[in-house]
Amino acid sequence: MEQLRDAAAEGRIDLDELDSRLEQALTSKTYAELAVLTADLPRLNSTESQPPLVLKGGMYGASRGPGCWEVPGHVIARGGVGGVKVDFTRVECRLTEVAVEAYGETSGVTIVVPDGWAVDTSCMDPGVGGLTDKTTPDRLPGSPLIRLTGSGGMAGVVIRHPNRRERRKLDSNPTQG
Repeated sequence: MEQLRDAAAEGRIDLDELDSRLEQALTSKTYAELAVLTADLPRLNSTESQPPLVLKGGMYGASRGPGCWEVPGHVIARGGVGGVKVDFTRVECRLTEVAVEAYGETSGVTIVVPDGWAVDTSCMDPGVGGLTDKTTPDRLPGSPLIRLTGSGGMAGVVIRHPNRRERRKLDSNPTQG
């Protein structure tokens, strides 16, 4: 009920919608029934409540995903010597935007986004290694926008949709990454 009141105070829903949803909240019997009442609301302050996800490649590399993990509003990926891979496939992201800072450094950063997600690379410095954007501009309604900043460093940054091997793996095992 507090989330609904906040949404009304921030102008994300009107007062009639607030009354209707509060009434439904009071009569709900399960958490699933409650979750439906706030599922369509963009979470404006969620980036403030979560610390950024920081991935450092170090000597052996680092990765996050594919699979179920909570996407914070800010992700920092530093390629280091081992490289970093951030895979957003199979995540549930309720944010409208995710800020991703990528620094290619010596071994690079690879970012994989599901089909339908949009990417803004206009503030990315390609550095020596460059920036490779293999995403399509077809954004699905309600899907997140990835705002990519940082530097390609020596090895570069690649942002793309899943490749053939990753798609086969996703298709063959629909519940896990």
